[in-house]
Amino acid sequence: MRRRAADYRRPVRRKFSWWIWMVLGLITVGGFVLFVVHHQQDREDPAERTLMDSSTRNGRLIHDHLNFTEEIVSANSYARQLAEQMTLAKAYVIIAKEHNDLHLAWELTSKIRSCQFLLSKAAMREEPITQDEAEPIIKGLSSLIYKAQDAHYDIATTLMTMKSHIQALEERASTATVQSTVFGQLVAEALPKNLHCLHVKLMSDWLKTISLQVLADEKRNSPRLVDNNLYHFCIFSDNVLAVSVVVNSTICNAEHPKQLVFHIVTNGVTYGAMQAWFLINDFKGSAIEVQNIEDFTWLNASYSPVVKQQLEVESRAFYFEGSQDVKIEPKFRNPKHISLLNHLRFYIPEIYPQLEKVVFLDDDVIVQKELTSLFSLDLHGNVNGAVETCLEAFHRYYKYLNFSSPIISSRFDPQACGWAFGMNVFDLIAWRKANVTARYHYWQQQNLDRSLWKLGTLPPGLLAFHGLTEPLDRRWHVLGLGYDLNIDNRLIESAAVIHFNGNMKPWLKLAIGKYKLLWEQYVNQSHPYLQDCLTW
Repeated sequence: MRRRAADYRRPVRRKFSWWIWMVLGLITVGGFVLFVVHHQQDREDPAERTLMDSSTRNGRLIHDHLNFTEEIVSANSYARQLAEQMTLAKAYVIIAKEHNDLHLAWELTSKIRSCQFLLSKAAMREEPITQDEAEPIIKGLSSLIYKAQDAHYDIATTLMTMKSHIQALEERASTATVQSTVFGQLVAEALPKNLHCLHVKLMSDWLKTISLQVLADEKRNSPRLVDNNLYHFCIFSDNVLAVSVVVNSTICNAEHPKQLVFHIVTNGVTYGAMQAWFLINDFKGSAIEVQNIEDFTWLNASYSPVVKQQLEVESRAFYFEGSQDVKIEPKFRNPKHISLLNHLRFYIPEIYPQLEKVVFLDDDVIVQKELTSLFSLDLHGNVNGAVETCLEAFHRYYKYLNFSSPIISSRFDPQACGWAFGMNVFDLIAWRKANVTARYHYWQQQNLDRSLWKLGTLPPGLLAFHGLTEPLDRRWHVLGLGYDLNIDNRLIESAAVIHFNGNMKPWLKLAIGKYKLLWEQYVNQSHPYLQDCLTW
């Protein structure tokens, strides 16, 4: 047989060596094993893996603490992504419920709870949320949100629904604000039960103890009450404990308490209790006079516009029965605004015709420094020495008075500086000369319809004492302890008189705690009546 040419020979098949087949087999088995392990890890419970990660983290000797607030506002953090997803999911929960898709609402709520749990856990452990923890929840929420959008809860529907809910929430918030204001006003106006208890006990003593009434009659004619060489203070109030604190604080900070004379005027209901308190307690030899406003027969409707206003049916309905107009703020209907005790400050020269100079103190102040130097201040011919309050824009004339009225705008500067009642030095000689009380009567007559100002004694005071007020150093009188939580402590410490003006009076439970302690130090807590009344 002839052999083929070399170019046309069939190539010989070569076989792979056995070791090559062994390597290929090992590679195949290893790949299969890796696939199985990876597949098992993917199917592992996320919660279990989170627990393992947590255990690993807890085993670290050193770890950095996390500021979770910074974490949640960080643009790249999983915490922020979760928070944003959760906010959107909450909106779709509301929409789903409105469309009666309760199952979707339940699913969204469940994911929201998981999200909240993860965020709170991250905050407690002070470590950032990892991708493994966040990814399942983010994917789940994204899927549900897409499902909600696919169910025609588009962005327009979402906006309309959220807008209606915002409006409803605003209405509820507005109602709650009004209710809170009303309740706060009621608390501020009410007499606490323990103070009522004190008044009852003192009134009982006054009625049963004839010797107290005799002693009061004897002190009524004391020559010290009209001695202009002494220092005279006047307080008008129906709150026995508050007046006692004013007197105590003034005496405790005085070098010579026996040179002090206190003139107190109260109403007929509290007169006996007030007399009993100041007769049975020691006030370091200072002279104390208590008068009943009902004995001022000259203060009647034919003379005083305020007394006349109290008798009018319309005023009584407005202040004492409550207005039905919800637009009128509750503070405007506070009866104290036409209380005769509150307006008695405009009649001081007539109440004390023989005195030449007095310091007027409100019942919600405490004295921290010697006040006798006030009597030697030069008022430069003015009637009223007062601390101005226009360091802030709020306390200017235009904030208290209606400058749309020509009678106001033609006579006064809206930017004129206001001042404060509560601690005032009054030159009664200059007062009588300027006839300030007549000026006060004039403005009260002009405001019978409450068109010039709405409330209080300060607006008519600004008008009556206009051009007759001498500014005093700010440290004589620091205000705001009845509403302002942020008064500089250094200013309070340097003040001669601090004033709890506002609704948070120091004798109420809603008083500001850090300021209340300043007031309580002048209350004789060991007094048996105060001890008995603590349990009321």
